[in-house]
Amino acid sequence: MRKLAALLILTCTLFTNSWAQDVLPDFTVVTKGNKKVIISWVNNYRVVKQISVQRSKDSTKGFVTVLSVADPTAPQNGIVDAKAPDANQFYRLFIVQDSGKFVFTKSERPFWDTTQLAVAKQQTPENARRVIITEGVSPTQAEEIKEKLKPATPAPTPVVKAPEPEKFYFVKKRDTLVATINAKELKKFRDSVVSKTKDTIAFASADTILLKPFVPKEIFKPSKFVYTERDGNVAINLPNSAVHKYSIKFFDEKSILLFDIAEVKEPALLIDKVNFLRSGWYRFELYEDGKLKEKHKFFIPRD
Repeated sequence: MRKLAALLILTCTLFTNSWAQDVLPDFTVVTKGNKKVIISWVNNYRVVKQISVQRSKDSTKGFVTVLSVADPTAPQNGIVDAKAPDANQFYRLFIVQDSGKFVFTKSERPFWDTTQLAVAKQQTPENARRVIITEGVSPTQAEEIKEKLKPATPAPTPVVKAPEPEKFYFVKKRDTLVATINAKELKKFRDSVVSKTKDTIAFASADTILLKPFVPKEIFKPSKFVYTERDGNVAINLPNSAVHKYSIKFFDEKSILLFDIAEVKEPALLIDKVNFLRSGWYRFELYEDGKLKEKHKFFIPRD
């Protein structure tokens, strides 16, 4: 009597359910399937003033801040997002460093913590090593048995290209940061500056835009009451001196009082330039009946 075939399947599986934190600007995002998402990282930056965790349904836009950590300088840090709508959200970190410099990390989606799947895998593990023992069957039948017991070849894992990180430009006026704009808004910002102002913009580096405010050229228009004659003497012209009481104070370029005329009684008066000691700009204040009528300047030329 032919012996019936006997099969013995031995299964051995090794599981690993721990994960390690990534070092900034990389970070780790895991979920255990209960909508709680754990975001953690290791901080090697010397100076960090703020770290905020942001969440979005999309990998490139619509991010909102979930929480800013209390101590951003801690070597190991993280939060638990217990209010996530589901485990398919995208996360990124907003990191503020010294002198106002900040960066957005690339966005990450949570991966599953395999701790809860260990028991199920121990029963029918996908990567189990199977040993088939056959007795009393022909080699052909043994091969057929082994072929039927082979695990199905898993489908290849599709390669998902990580989305490009969002690009930002820093707008500076001299050494002061005045704005941060998205790359999508760059053309709109440039057109607005060109069409609505006389300011100019230039790239100081690959991600820094320098805003140069328009400075109009000063055109000097002398006073019609106090002005310099061709010979350098100072003329005072007050046609209404008979009707109003006029007084004048003279100052140097640093606004230090030199002398004053308490009352100008003549409609035309000439002050010799030697009273101003040297060439240069001088300022004056003209008062009419005790009220300031004009505040202007004049220039004494060299001899």
